[in-house]
Amino acid sequence: MLTGCHIAFIGGDARQIEVIKKCSELDATISLIGFNQLESQFPGATKVDPAPEIFEDVDALILPIVGAHADGIVESVFSDQTIILKEDWIKTLPEHCVIYTGMATPYLEQLTSKYNIKLVRLLDRDDVAIYNSIPTVEGALMMAIQNTDITLHGSKCVVLGLGRVGMSLARALHALGAKVLVGARKPEHLARIYEMGLTPFHIQDIKQYIHHCDILFNTIPAKVVPAEVIVRLPSHTLIIDLASKPGGVDFRFAEKRGIKALLAPSLPGIVAPKTAGRILANVITQLMIEERQSRGEE
Repeated sequence: MLTGCHIAFIGGDARQIEVIKKCSELDATISLIGFNQLESQFPGATKVDPAPEIFEDVDALILPIVGAHADGIVESVFSDQTIILKEDWIKTLPEHCVIYTGMATPYLEQLTSKYNIKLVRLLDRDDVAIYNSIPTVEGALMMAIQNTDITLHGSKCVVLGLGRVGMSLARALHALGAKVLVGARKPEHLARIYEMGLTPFHIQDIKQYIHHCDILFNTIPAKVVPAEVIVRLPSHTLIIDLASKPGGVDFRFAEKRGIKALLAPSLPGIVAPKTAGRILANVITQLMIEERQSRGEE
């Protein structure tokens, strides 16, 4: 339980609703900042205007998956006002407070480091990333189906990267009957691709494996699909880039060649916000309970 725990939420999208709901069910006291247009009501949750004194007794501060931008702006789909994470707010937090976010910009890292506040980057955790790969893969398959005139069954698909998303995606495509080639760098990843019954290749050899590619999925957050690779793709190829912005594809050159290239980061929050929110809710609340136990509060 989170009885007696004060949790502040700043901004977010539909995923945050599931986290708020879970915290409410666990009897937390909740302050909502940047939710003035949210119609839902949750026991123990109060919409508040941001002010330093609100943060004086906050035990946990929960930010959206994207955290705070370089200018401090925190995205909130439930507010008609611009929310900016201010230094005074962080400065006021108790020393035991923990900030939870998906990823951290230098702006957020500098503030938490300056005031020695613990920062948890949820997307760095294997469990969150693996759970998130499920809606990510479903969203990628949906995009592939909507933007091609062929079936995935029998198509030639190239997946770049065998991380948490790459592995789940390659497995799903294979199960649907696609011919799957996977590019990676690490020897152990190339071995795993082979063990999965797929065609492995080293990323540096990508030009040799894409001549008949129908769909190219990229999961690597680096420029692995530059112009010299795109020029070798068939004109009908669909590119779906799942890497975080700005992605790993030369989108300008793809457009020039007439190849459809789609950047699709943060698919869990788009295609399955309730599921994605529940994933975050379960992980965050468990971490908060463990944090309280470590301080002897439970």
